[in-house]
Order: sequence, then structure tokens, then C-alpha cells
Amino acid sequence: MEDAATSAQASWFQATARQRVAGLLDPDSFTEFLGPSERIQSPHLHLFDVPSAFDDGVVIGRGKLGGKDVLVAAQEGQFMGGTFAEVSGAKLVGLVRAARDHKSLPQTVLLLMDSGGVRLQEANAGELAVAELMRAIVEARCAGVAVIALVGGKAGAFGGAGLTTATCSRIVISGQGRTGVSGPEVIETNKGVEEFDSEDKALVWSTDGGKNRRLLGGADAFAEDSMEGFRAATKALMSKVPAFDLKTMQAEQERLAARQKRLGACDDAVSMWRILGIQEPETIRDMDAKKFIALANSIKEANHDAR
Repeated sequence: MEDAATSAQASWFQATARQRVAGLLDPDSFTEFLGPSERIQSPHLHLFDVPSAFDDGVVIGRGKLGGKDVLVAAQEGQFMGGTFAEVSGAKLVGLVRAARDHKSLPQTVLLLMDSGGVRLQEANAGELAVAELMRAIVEARCAGVAVIALVGGKAGAFGGAGLTTATCSRIVISGQGRTGVSGPEVIETNKGVEEFDSEDKALVWSTDGGKNRRLLGGADAFAEDSMEGFRAATKALMSKVPAFDLKTMQAEQERLAARQKRLGACDDAVSMWRILGIQEPETIRDMDAKKFIALANSIKEANHDAR
């Protein structure tokens, strides 16, 4: 009997990294690199009396999606918040660099993001890993590799994960997905609850959540919260990855400047949605995925990068 977590309608948000890989890729197509049997663990966590994981919270390998060969990496948000550290970061960087350097490998890399940022116990190594990963993604894109981020896990994609996500060729996000440079708790700690109340879920989701990111052009496709939802959205994007060159970067800067001019005075998401021409923007929060996807596809600002 098929495991419920890998069935087409199983929740992406609730799944583990390995369940997401199994549910996303074609059946029986995944081959893991440096799996748990290799016992490549963090050399630092024992110093803090913290249990380690045999894969350090990142699954990497190759497989097929819709019959097309891909490389894939999935962060395990349920292990230390999916944080970047020495081993987990090296696995991510190595995978992207391999795609960049070896044309015999698949030239599409899927990054299943689920991370709050850098692991505090390995802060220096984690910060370095994020910087190396962002550089590797840019170099891979320049070499013609498509790097697609998928965001829909419990930890979201914040800090280094948010920066990494924004560096990718394309982004798939769900209504449960959240992404940003600083997480809600970090903003509240540094600026106060008056600036951003991390316990105000409506505020958090309307600001960092997948619907707002998609409407503002910070994500390129919206997925239903299911394995099939992410499969369908990712397959659609794989054929629509633009070249990465100076012309692309100049266009992005022009879009960002135009977005800032148009929406910069707004102090909440609903105000921005209204300016985008959405009637009854207050209904966006409760809109089902299919209706929202149709709406987002009709909004000009939602269909360019400008991250």
C-alpha cells in the first residue's frame, strides 16, 4: 500500500524532507548521494550536547520529474529548523557546483527549502555556506543551469534560506510557504512588537506568506499544498527559465524600481493588493488555491521576477 505521505494529495507542509522528495519526483527515480548510511554528521553538535542527524538535515541526489532528469536537495525543517551548517551547507553547495561543472549531470537543480537560516551552534560555517551557495547558484545560472526553489515547509525560508531562494532562477511557493530576509520573531526582537507582532498570524502570513509573495512577483508559481500541487507547478516552471545575463539583471532592477515607486508608500499587504487592481483584496486570505492561481496569473506584477 502506498504511504499516505507520498500520495499525490498528501500535504507538503506536513511532510518530511524525504517524503517531499519521494512525492515530488517520478516513482522510484531517486538516487541519493551521501545518504544516512555514509554517517556524514556534524562534527560540532556533540560539543553542545545536541543530537546530530546522519544526513545533517539535508537530502541530496538525482531523479526524474515528468521524465526529465533533475538534481534535488531537500532541507529537513524538523531537524534544527533546517538550518545551514558545515555539513548541510557543503552538501548543498557541492550539488549546485556539480551541476555547474559537469554537463553530463542534469542541468536543472531543485532546492526544497525549509529553513530558518543559519545554525547558531555552527554560525561561522553556516554563514560561509550561505555565501558559497548563493555564489554557486549565480555561477550555475550563468552556465545555463536552472535552479528552482520550492517553498512550502513549516520553517519557511528565512535568513540565509530567504537570500538563497531569491537567488534562484525561479520560485514555487504555496499558501503555507513563507519567505523573507528576517523572520517575524527576529524583526520583533530587534524593532519591537509595535513594529511587527510575530504572534499576529494574519499579519505574518499577509506579509511573508506565499500569496503576497506571488502577487508582488516574489515567486513565479503558486502551488496547492500537496505533492501533486508542487509537481505540477514545478514542471510548468522548468520550461520557462530565462537566460541569466546582464540584460536580465538590468530588467530586474527596472522592475524593482517601478515596484518601489508604485507600492512603496503602502503600510500593509491589502493596500498593495488594492493598487494592483484586485477587487475586494480582503478576500485574498481565504481564497482557495485554484481561484488564487487564476487571479495571480492575471496580475501583471505577479508575472515578472523583481525579487
